[in-house]
This record gives sequence, structure tokens and C-alpha cells, in this order.
Amino acid sequence: MQWPVQQKDTLDIDGVKLEMMAWGPSPQHAPTIILLHEGLGCVDLWRDFPQNLAQQTGYGVFAYSRAGYGQSDKAALPRPLDYMTREAIDVLPKVLDRIGFQRGVLLGHSDGATIAAIYTGSIEDFRVRGVILMASHFFTEKVGLDAIRATREAFASTDLRGKLARYHRDPDNAFHGWCDAWLDPGFASWNVEDVIAYLRVPVLAIQGIEDQYGTRAQIEALERGVYCPLDVEMLQDCKHSPHLEQQQSTLNIIHEYIKRLDRIEAAKVEVA
Repeated sequence: MQWPVQQKDTLDIDGVKLEMMAWGPSPQHAPTIILLHEGLGCVDLWRDFPQNLAQQTGYGVFAYSRAGYGQSDKAALPRPLDYMTREAIDVLPKVLDRIGFQRGVLLGHSDGATIAAIYTGSIEDFRVRGVILMASHFFTEKVGLDAIRATREAFASTDLRGKLARYHRDPDNAFHGWCDAWLDPGFASWNVEDVIAYLRVPVLAIQGIEDQYGTRAQIEALERGVYCPLDVEMLQDCKHSPHLEQQQSTLNIIHEYIKRLDRIEAAKVEVA
């Protein structure tokens, strides 16, 4: 596959077209950071973060929009309540294979962080050398559900739908695919903490102290359950999107983490 450097292209995964874009070197020339977006995100809503990430780390960066988001094909609604697990197990492995992923890091935000954790804790993939979790969710919290209810009200009564339409081909499909799953009564008991114990690569967890969708309890679940190296960064003056609200601090933290991974790789080569 041709590496889509700073230009939109599509991947066909099981007959579903997913928009994609890349920054920096291809997987044949450098490790790759795979970006997994939030519940209302897409390729464009990463804004300038991927370009800056590629420049600062020297890694290639790849992002795609999941079905129902951005300019990707629509998702079938209602989404199953285990939709993040299905994305991690059924879709992400095929995306990584199709782009020629050879070695690198999964970086997820919110729902995307959960997908990254599920993939890394469920699938033995030695190409994944690290995982970065920004504002991850492992279980539901009242504060998060209340914030989603407020967002649902905004979608119905403000110009939020119009704002989402700038980025999503079908804003209703994008919004209801996320909101209706999270606010389904059955989702109140959703919990994927079990994957934490199966993470086997260094983990970097980043969360805003003022995150309106989740508390430090999500980080504490990581700290209790993980058996691999874990770095935690709680950012001041930051809500749910560290890569946008505190971008330079987030880039610096990620760069230091990447440099540590590179040193580990170099040490392995020396021992061999």
C-alpha cells in the first residue's frame, strides 16, 4: 500500500471504506504511531497534532476514521455495547496488516485509548512495542455519563450538530453511534478492566486533572492491575483532550516515552 503522506485516502476493510492519512516516514523507514480517535473524533479532528508528533519524534504517524466517523462509510446502528472490543479484535488487526505496520506504538484517545488497551491486552502482536492511553475508559462512571447526557442535550438544542457536520459525512450516525451506546441502560455495567493485567509492553497514561468524562479512578485501575512498566502523567489545566488543550506538554511527554522505547530497542540489539 502506498503511504498516504498528508493526503486523504481510503482503506477497504471487509467492504467498509475507512478514510486514512499519514504523516512522516512509512513503516519501511521508521517505527509508526497508530492514532485511535475518541468517540466523536476522526482523522481531521486530530488537527495539527499528528504532524507535530511526527516532527518531534521522527516516527511515522497514521490515523484512520472508524466506520461512522469522518468520511468513512456509515456504521450500522445501534452499535453493540461491546463495540470497542469488536473494533480492537475485528477491525484494528486488519488495518495494521493492510498498512504494512512493522513496529511501533498504539496511541489512543478516550474510546480510542480503550480500543488500544483492549488490542494490546488481547492480541499477541510483537510489532506493538508500547501503548499510550490518553483519557482512557475501563468502566463507566457517573461523571462521564452525566457529561454525555449534557452533550446529548447540546446536540438537540445547540449548533453542535452543525459543528460535527464539518467533520463527519453523517453527523447523526457519528453522534448516535457513540451517545446511544454509552447511555444505553445496559452500558452502566460495562467494564474491561480485565485487559489491564494482560498488557505486556510499557504503558504511558495521560489524563487531564479536570477531565469531564472520567476521574483518576481510571488511572488507579491501571496502577492496580498492570504488571508492565507504567508512567502516569496528570496534566494541570486540562480536561478531556490533552493533545489539544496541552499539546506541547503532551508532545514532550510522548517524546520522552518514545526515546525510552528506542533505548530499550537499542539495548536489545546490543545484547543480541
